[in-house]
Amino acid sequence: MGFMDDFIKKNRITEVECLVPDMSGIARGKIVPAEKFLRILRDRGLRLPEAIFVQTVTGEFPDDEDVTSDENSDIYMIPDERTIRFVPWYKEPTAQVITDCVYADGSPVDISPRHVLKRVLSLYDERGWKPMVAPELEFFLVQVNKDPDYPLVPPVGRNGRVESGRQAFGIDAVNEFDPIFEDIYDFCETQDIDIDTLTHEAGAAQIEINFNHGDPLELADQAFLFKRTAREAAIRHQVYATFMAKPMQNEPGSAMHIHQSVVDKESGRNLFANPDGTDSPLFMAHLAGLQKFLPYAMPLLAPNVNSYRRLVPNSDAPINVHWGRDNRTTGLRVPVSPPDARRVENRVAGADANPYLAIAASLACGYIGMVQGMEPSDPVKGSAYRLAFTLPRHQGDALSKFNACKPLKEVLGEKFLDAVTCVKQAEYEAYHRVISSWERENLLLNV
Repeated sequence: MGFMDDFIKKNRITEVECLVPDMSGIARGKIVPAEKFLRILRDRGLRLPEAIFVQTVTGEFPDDEDVTSDENSDIYMIPDERTIRFVPWYKEPTAQVITDCVYADGSPVDISPRHVLKRVLSLYDERGWKPMVAPELEFFLVQVNKDPDYPLVPPVGRNGRVESGRQAFGIDAVNEFDPIFEDIYDFCETQDIDIDTLTHEAGAAQIEINFNHGDPLELADQAFLFKRTAREAAIRHQVYATFMAKPMQNEPGSAMHIHQSVVDKESGRNLFANPDGTDSPLFMAHLAGLQKFLPYAMPLLAPNVNSYRRLVPNSDAPINVHWGRDNRTTGLRVPVSPPDARRVENRVAGADANPYLAIAASLACGYIGMVQGMEPSDPVKGSAYRLAFTLPRHQGDALSKFNACKPLKEVLGEKFLDAVTCVKQAEYEAYHRVISSWERENLLLNV
């Protein structure tokens, strides 16, 4: 409370955005005058209806949901003072703070994505383990698209042309949109979003941002805020930044790769490597947990109908959960690294995933493997695309697997799984009510 009070007064903040990441990773919440924010905090006066956590990506509330109370009672927003930051794109001095939510009795709202990640981290903590993560987040820049019936196209760069070829790691290709990236870097620096490198990815006007490794909750907060930041910076230049998993049919999809490791809570030693530099049994068990349970956790890694369009062969995206050393065709890549940086890269999650839930799911799967002492398959050499497609192919299949997995229910919470299912089932059914242009084009006069 004192830190936020000092931050607001020192920086002459006039308004505060109180943010709650919902199930889809959308920023919900309230905007309040700074003076009122400090006053109502003392009375725990910031409230929201519990049902925001079962709101679909289209803003609807499922009719048959029975996860929240029948009364749709209030929950209380508790700002995390460590997350208070400037919002750099407003003229008036404005702050933003990420809030946790509790019920009237003070217990946490267990269907809140941020709480679910905290729940997983507490399980690691109880065993003296501390996970570390480093997300890599891909996104596309596209021209402003006012009519959703028209396909997306890349924006016009400084040279006056639309990027048409594949420019992976192209320096000059990135510089075509340098004014946007200058704003992104400036905005991130103001918000203490610790991004590392920026590269051009394989798609037309597709960009990847790497975050420096650190605490999973802090990195989830940063990824959540970064998406908002990138969209804001782009729109200032009359361009959209999109984190859809597969926004254009002839381009690769966008991923959120998650590098993860586990260190000893007391000493900080990386537990994934033995003293002689070889892989530890704990690392093997973590890998095995990811292999076994990631296919069941897909609604948290590929949360939308569009997500499954990304997961196709020969597209820089995995189709299974085999692992390999420095092998980008596998779902689980182990980069070449010294013992203190031993880690696994989960390449399954899409850029459209809620960062809190993608990181929570990835760590939960590894945790179950570690606790159960599981053993992985042998590493794959060569292309993993020659092997069977073992990930779910669509959202309906993913939801069925998700609800059949008892270990995930125990780690993530049964009520949370019910909430995810209720939201994503409603979205899946809404999608199936829409008739696509492909159907009109190919079926209208031919069947």
